[in-house]
Amino acid sequence: MIKVVGLGPGSPDSLTMGTIDILKNTDKIYLRTEKHPTVIYLRQLGINFETYDYVYEKEKKFEDVYSNIVKDLIFKEKQFKEIVYGVPGHPLVAEKSVMLLLKLCEKQAIDVKVIPSVSFIDVIMERLKINVVEGIKIIDAFDIKSHLVDKRVGIIITQVYDRLIASEVKLALMDYYKDDTNIFFIRAAGVEGIESIRQIKLYKLDRQSDIDYLTSVYIPKGIELTYDLKDLLDIMEKLRSETGCPWDKEQNHDSLKKYLIEESYEVVESIEEKDDTKLVEELGDVLLQVVFHCQIGKEEGFFNINDVIRAICDKMIKRHPHVFGNMKIHNSKEVLISWDKIKKKEQGLKTYTDELRHVAKTLPALMRAFKVQEKAAKVGFDWEKVEYALDKVLEEYYEVKEVYKGEQKVKILEEIGDLIFACVNVARFLDIDPEFALNYTIEKFIRRFAYIEKNSREHGLDMANMTLDEMDELWEEAKNKF
Repeated sequence: MIKVVGLGPGSPDSLTMGTIDILKNTDKIYLRTEKHPTVIYLRQLGINFETYDYVYEKEKKFEDVYSNIVKDLIFKEKQFKEIVYGVPGHPLVAEKSVMLLLKLCEKQAIDVKVIPSVSFIDVIMERLKINVVEGIKIIDAFDIKSHLVDKRVGIIITQVYDRLIASEVKLALMDYYKDDTNIFFIRAAGVEGIESIRQIKLYKLDRQSDIDYLTSVYIPKGIELTYDLKDLLDIMEKLRSETGCPWDKEQNHDSLKKYLIEESYEVVESIEEKDDTKLVEELGDVLLQVVFHCQIGKEEGFFNINDVIRAICDKMIKRHPHVFGNMKIHNSKEVLISWDKIKKKEQGLKTYTDELRHVAKTLPALMRAFKVQEKAAKVGFDWEKVEYALDKVLEEYYEVKEVYKGEQKVKILEEIGDLIFACVNVARFLDIDPEFALNYTIEKFIRRFAYIEKNSREHGLDMANMTLDEMDELWEEAKNKF
């Protein structure tokens, strides 16, 4: 039997009679740490105990500390039959070693009894008049990076042991709050004589001189901070409501298609321009389209944002067995092979032709051609050398020459398509994105055209009245500049 007792927030008055009785009448007592104000009182009572502070000194990671403590407790239980394990505060509040102990004892059929006690959380709520019904979230400072901060509830951050951890907490909170946000610095809550609860600016958190193992932080609910995803979802729901925007209410999945395409291209443009400010704005526009479709899906009862997030998380985990599973992969090439294999199985693609047909028809034609050729090449349907691909371009060029003067528009369309398709294949061989290459040429054309217009105006000429030879002369000048 292992009895787990809480030593309260630090004041002897917070120790329950039941806990004191257990400690007085048990021979084998083990404390997680003696760095707790109540320990002095236990010594005054003549209670003998051992501590696990030596484990903290030996291990570098807290996970290893807790694991070793629990293993030793189980060993001691088997040796002495009945032991007591004492921890600061309440055993079930922000106490990882206890949770690990309960889990392992359940597996090994060892009896465990948890004795409730006053928690430092109780003291903090009393001191700051926090109504727990309105919501409270408790975060271990060591796990701060894995938690999302929710402004809709109060947040207590525990175990802010030292300035280094305080700095990490500060930086994590600055992702959500302004640097000068008022927060509560709490030290030794409930311990008479050394308790300190004061408001400070967030940016000053790691500058407090009295940070130690009794330090916590509290951020009240409702503090203004940057918007989060929930805000965006609420805004979209409002826009689509009866009192919302007439235009937004009229939209459906089909009507929004063009906007998603347009916003996606604007994201690409901002990336090419290396404009981070613009990129933030354009990514926001794409996110708005995602939220828009999710709101429509929610209204129609088919799906919502959680379904979308669940689906993409599930896909990423399944398609990365080398990260989330046991598969061994050594390079990016093997990653792509594995990805395609898993994707093919998921989508029920049984033949190579199925793979070609599965390339989205709504993709820009150059991109679709590139992807189709890429998939065909994977099974060996490809030229051996780029020179052969270039010869194919010449062949298609001559076929266009044969038909372009005729009246068979369908035939001309077909041959022009063949020529473009062949050019895309050359680009693929040379590892050049045809979309990027064509856009690069378009931009170059615009710059040269602008040069012609600018210079013609400087000479008092209107391009519309210039001869082709005159414009071509300026074009040649432009080619030397751009």
